Amino acid sequence: MSEPIYLKSSLTVGVIALLQAALPALLVVIVLYLLVVSQGQEFDPLYKALAFLAGALSLHFLRVRRNGRPLIMTHPGRIAIKMVFRWLGILVILLAAGYLTGLHAKYPSDLMLVWALIVPMLVVPVAVLLHILMRRTTISNKNVRAAVFAGFTPHSRALAEKLQEHPEMCKRVLGFFDDRSPERLGPMGDHPMLGELADLADYVREHSVEVIFIALPIRHLERVMNLLDDLHDTTASIYYVPDVFVFDLIQSRSGEILGMPVISLCETPFYGYRGVLKRITDVVFTLLGLVPVLPVMLVIALLVRLTSRGPVIFKQHRYGLDGHEIVVYKFRSMYVTEDKGEVWQATRDDPRITPVGRILRRYSLDELPQFINVLQGRMSLVGPRPHAVAHNEQYRHLIKGYMIRHKVLPGITGLAQVSGCRGETNTLEQMEARVSYDLEYLRNWSPLLDFKILLLTVVRVFRDSKAY
Repeated sequence: MSEPIYLKSSLTVGVIALLQAALPALLVVIVLYLLVVSQGQEFDPLYKALAFLAGALSLHFLRVRRNGRPLIMTHPGRIAIKMVFRWLGILVILLAAGYLTGLHAKYPSDLMLVWALIVPMLVVPVAVLLHILMRRTTISNKNVRAAVFAGFTPHSRALAEKLQEHPEMCKRVLGFFDDRSPERLGPMGDHPMLGELADLADYVREHSVEVIFIALPIRHLERVMNLLDDLHDTTASIYYVPDVFVFDLIQSRSGEILGMPVISLCETPFYGYRGVLKRITDVVFTLLGLVPVLPVMLVIALLVRLTSRGPVIFKQHRYGLDGHEIVVYKFRSMYVTEDKGEVWQATRDDPRITPVGRILRRYSLDELPQFINVLQGRMSLVGPRPHAVAHNEQYRHLIKGYMIRHKVLPGITGLAQVSGCRGETNTLEQMEARVSYDLEYLRNWSPLLDFKILLLTVVRVFRDSKAY
């Protein structure tokens, strides 16, 4: 938990991480190949064997690693020194292998010496530059999250000061909430008092606060639970500072931030590099899926245009990640284009649905343009389905924990949809069941669960009687 919790530039971070892992080994092999060719020699099986062994060792050893502290806080100089020593270690292994096999005499010593010297001259600057680029990308303003503290204690003040000292953690501390008077609290330093605990939930909603640290003593358990109830109508990530694990909520886990013990009470499952994995998977699978789907989309667009008046693409306003409004694309399947305000859900034999639209909705073909939303980063392939803005505002006050579903990107499909909660939700119980599955997805996310949901979606497209 000492790494930045959430990375919005996840695709960029993923590309840089891939380069950090593979580029040093690639340079080791390329330099060897170019030196051999420049000497007029053939890159024969002996050199190929050396390249394979050196490349494999470099993939393992010439990688920037944590080594007991947040990687992003590691000084570039330490990385440079470690890369040099690791390359020397690789050379020792290669020499030992050469002498044990008797093959060392078959490689020109002058060529091997030049190779041994040139590699670190290239690999070390590349590793340092990639590390600097990763750090700048991670701590960019896009990734900084506004944070507040509920409760002013020595532990919470210490954590706030550490977060201010280390921008690598991507937190901007706005201040504290506490019911005690300033006289009882004592010196607060540079941290403003923003209000009492009762003011916290409204402040979080009005100022788009993304992280809340609850630092109340464990003896105030009831007050902590009341705070959690008030905050269920927000999308903020919630952490408990004392080191006693008493809750089991969304993505609960214990850990530390800069040496201070914290407990995650409510967090996105896609923190840190889990978000990178999710984003890369979305982009790769979407690009692969668009190849066979694009001709189908062109035919559908033509049919929609020729059979009814109105736009081919219907743009819907929905709530996305952290409750921010996004635009979602669909093929128009109705004669009307209802969006904001009062939105009536489609029903069986709904007269608003066009003949072509009925077929599109039956097989979920109207959702295909949302692949573009995935590439834009507004949606994911798998996640809670986005609801109409009007429905969100209605149900967030009726269903406890409703807004927590917005801690992840909305999905083209989701656990609720493959579990039978698809189509019209004309009762509160139906919406509660859908939200229950959405929260279960947040609690239990894994790449395997996403893959299972995608497979079930393909199967149910042709068997779902609730699609209309």
